[in-house]
Amino acid sequence: MDTVITVEHLRKTYRRTVAVEDVSFSVGRGEIFGVLGPNGAGKTTTVECLQGLRSYDGGQLRVLGIDPGRDPDRLRTRIGSQLQSAALPERLRVDEAIKLFARVHAGSVDLPAVLEAWDLTGQRRQPFAALSGGQRQRLFLALALLGRPEVVFLDELTTGLDPTARRSTWELVRRVRDRGATVLLVTHFMEEAETLCDRLAVVDRGRVVAMDTPAALTAGQGGPVTMTFTANGYDPRQLTRIDGVDSVAVERGRVMVRGLGTATVPVAAALASQGLAPHDFRTNYPSLEDVFLSLTGHSMLEEEPS
Repeated sequence: MDTVITVEHLRKTYRRTVAVEDVSFSVGRGEIFGVLGPNGAGKTTTVECLQGLRSYDGGQLRVLGIDPGRDPDRLRTRIGSQLQSAALPERLRVDEAIKLFARVHAGSVDLPAVLEAWDLTGQRRQPFAALSGGQRQRLFLALALLGRPEVVFLDELTTGLDPTARRSTWELVRRVRDRGATVLLVTHFMEEAETLCDRLAVVDRGRVVAMDTPAALTAGQGGPVTMTFTANGYDPRQLTRIDGVDSVAVERGRVMVRGLGTATVPVAAALASQGLAPHDFRTNYPSLEDVFLSLTGHSMLEEEPS
């Protein structure tokens, strides 16, 4: 894997408050990599350090081989960053914003092509204040991609959007990646992380508590699963002897086994060793919310100290 972002034991404090205690991860070229965690977990601080916007107290950072703490100006010519809503004046028109940012980041711009690419042609002369939430996010993405950056940082991109606009924005993020950029996405939305990200770092209280693909995180990293099947003539109580199996029950002729994801293969092997071919064997894996709760002991919705 061609690594474009490396974070090793990042630490950042604000006086007596530890914002980031120990964060490590790496991002490969062409990935959509998610940093998932509740508010106050240290996600935004981590990304601001990676962009050279904040100093950090410990650890090592590299983005495209550049130390953002030592050479932020050189780094900024190769990355794109999503703006926050308050970053643009309300009276600034869409075309004016694109031209302004192009002078800073790209030198020149094919304005009609940019407007068409992000479905903003009809809003060309509209002021920022008149744009809907979805239109604002399209504008932010258009601005972030001026100059064709190699890495794009997106922080809570869909906060405040309705479900329809949120899903439309997800498609735009995929387009960013399809245009050749690596994407680092900060989010606290479970569905967003699971839908968009190739891999995730789950962050809580300034630490990475898990990192893998969304599928791997929910499908066997020690999280709870439920296996159901029909096996006539078999006493399922034998399965309680398997490590990781918490309970076995029979409901309306179907066997229900609850336990850890690590028990899935041993349960299937135990059935096969008895010459059984269970009918309609299903494994229901936990959601990312379940995984987060299992890893941290609290819900993503619980407010973290900032």
